[in-house]
Amino acid sequence: MKKQLLYIFLMIASFGFSQKTPIVAAQVDTTNIRIGEQFLYKITVQDTASVIVSKLENLKGLEIISEAPIDTFKNQLIKKYIVTGFDSGAYYIPQQQIFIRGKLHLTDSVLINVATVPVDTLKQRAFPIKAIQSEPYQFDDAKPYIWKILLGLIALGVLLYFILRKKKEEVEKITVPLLAPYEEALQKLHDLDEKLLWQNNKVKEYYSELTDIVRAYIERELNVPALESTTDELVETLLDFNDSKAIVTTKETIKKLQGLLREADLVKFAKSKPFSEEIEENRKEAKEVIDHLKPKPIIEDDELE
Repeated sequence: MKKQLLYIFLMIASFGFSQKTPIVAAQVDTTNIRIGEQFLYKITVQDTASVIVSKLENLKGLEIISEAPIDTFKNQLIKKYIVTGFDSGAYYIPQQQIFIRGKLHLTDSVLINVATVPVDTLKQRAFPIKAIQSEPYQFDDAKPYIWKILLGLIALGVLLYFILRKKKEEVEKITVPLLAPYEEALQKLHDLDEKLLWQNNKVKEYYSELTDIVRAYIERELNVPALESTTDELVETLLDFNDSKAIVTTKETIKKLQGLLREADLVKFAKSKPFSEEIEENRKEAKEVIDHLKPKPIIEDDELE
């Protein structure tokens, strides 16, 4: 009696142990499809711990349309695939490898029959072959042409820019000032007064333009590099010209020019802020310098005789 009970107990234990053994299974919702139809292929694992489902491979004659992520349901792992076939015939989905806790398990292979769609040519009227239809134009079709057009326009713009610039430079080179140096200087002084620069707290800009007008007049009238010279260099040059009687002026005029240029240097570089009376006085001095600084007149031979 005891031996019988022992055998019964061992059988129950072995049966319970076998129930805990992981089980893998492969299922399909149908084994017969027509060309292009889809069917569901599902792998089920009766365990959820340390399971690795390998990629569905070695499908000959069948194609995977989509696959869903692994799902967990009642202590099961479920992996689903949507599969189809485009050629008639019988095809196997081979055994798939499933690793559970590092141990390999295999699913059963599944046979899928793919049948053609029967066509009754006696009842179906034949139609002529249709001509190839062209697809409608889309924006992507025009992209290569748009880029080429843009590059062409950019190249044309650059070319026109250099051509116009060259013409402008040529015109500037051959352009002769319409006004004499003295008349041009007076016109620029008038234009400077109209701007009201120092009245609007733009003293530095005012002195810069004022001294540029005077320097430009001296450079054109006396043929000296007044715009590039420092204050001391220009004053020294004019004193030498005055001593050699090469110009018609006085030392007082040169002294006024020196004071004007030094005041402008203080404003531009030392951030000096002269009073309005001083600015107006400097404006008068600029006019006096232009009025009383002239080149020596050329005496014709007839006048000498």
